[in-house]
Amino acid sequence: MEPLFAELESLMTSEIYGRVVSVQGLLVEVAGPVHEMRVGGLLKIEVGEGVEPVFAEVVGFRDARALCMPFAGLEGVRMGCRAILAARESIVRPTSGWLGRVINAMGQPIDGKGPLPRGGEPRKLRAVPPAANERTRVGAPVDLGVRALNSFVTCCLGQRMGIFAGSGVGKSVLMSMIARNMSTDVAVIGLIGERGREVQEFIEDDLGPEGLERTVVVVATSDESVLMRRQAAYMTMTVAEYFRDSGRNVLCMMDSVTRFAMAQREIGLSIGEPPTSKGYTPTVFTELPKLLERAGPGKQGTGSITGLFTVLVEGDNHNEPVADAVRGILDGHIVMERAIAERGRYPAINVLKSVSRTMPRCVPSDMLPILRKARQLMSTYTDMEELIRLGAYRKGTEPTVDEAIMRHEPFENFLSQGKDDATTLDEGYRMLANLLEMTPG
Repeated sequence: MEPLFAELESLMTSEIYGRVVSVQGLLVEVAGPVHEMRVGGLLKIEVGEGVEPVFAEVVGFRDARALCMPFAGLEGVRMGCRAILAARESIVRPTSGWLGRVINAMGQPIDGKGPLPRGGEPRKLRAVPPAANERTRVGAPVDLGVRALNSFVTCCLGQRMGIFAGSGVGKSVLMSMIARNMSTDVAVIGLIGERGREVQEFIEDDLGPEGLERTVVVVATSDESVLMRRQAAYMTMTVAEYFRDSGRNVLCMMDSVTRFAMAQREIGLSIGEPPTSKGYTPTVFTELPKLLERAGPGKQGTGSITGLFTVLVEGDNHNEPVADAVRGILDGHIVMERAIAERGRYPAINVLKSVSRTMPRCVPSDMLPILRKARQLMSTYTDMEELIRLGAYRKGTEPTVDEAIMRHEPFENFLSQGKDDATTLDEGYRMLANLLEMTPG
């Protein structure tokens, strides 16, 4: 009965409204019955007859006024406009009929395929993650279709991984490879602050008709308001939770968490929060774990959400505040480096700096010596690379270095993979064993 009570509580039995008394930048101050409003509530600002109202969200209070931010532009808003309380909190009603559809942060269709069906159970956009003691453990290894990840950064069902890279290094391409090849029941993909021209390319070229059939895509482009960009992340997680609770294993991908953090920073600065590290406000580091912890294994008898979140590292600095915070929350990180991309190896994953916290227990025991040997040789080559390139190393001085040099080119070929190529877990293990001329076990 809890969803029913929540729905009844959110219904507006009478019209409650205030008046716009100030507009500063994107911040709208509303005076009136502020005691009836709450953070996260929705206001409908009436602009004039025959003009679409402006929807805004209550983000704080100051001096007996509600501080609001709009979901769209503020054109036409003036002093004295009525701000009607439309809903006390944001809810959405997802259903399986949303599969194959593209929606915006408000849960409205933007693919031209007609209205969305409405599910029966209302779900809060800002839901609470499952209690830690009620969650199941992560499941078996999942096939991502990417050799470098399957072999060296193995991901399990219900695990949360971050893809860390600078701009233009190939995060979106890697994400599309995983989305197309990963074997899960449902995929929910959030494109947060994405370039408008790339959305259709991603849907048509990277996902394709077959991939879209089992996917819900949530889009908030970079030109949309900060609230729309932030809410797109909440919408992505809420839709993924619906499918998880219906017993399905869900792949939830978000590109990118950094743009969610930037949107939260803009909101915080607008309402007067003090900037801390690199201008990010304290609420950024409060909201990140609340969002990311919603992914992962569900309760007993439900499915799971395997989360893959891209993180745009500013200036290729993998220790900048958002990257550092996200790395500490997630169950592993995939590091992509510009230097690897510049020498033409894609995906540009540095497997030595990438970590999966479910390894090694999720890897077949007979493969552990092979993976250990491969990492050792790659690490040895990296340590000696400068001397090798300068010609300062003399062949025969150290057998391990000699073998690392001999295996370097085969390793590079193994880690390199075309966008339309897919390799299963078992195939990857077999290729790596053949490369090292070792027999599993």
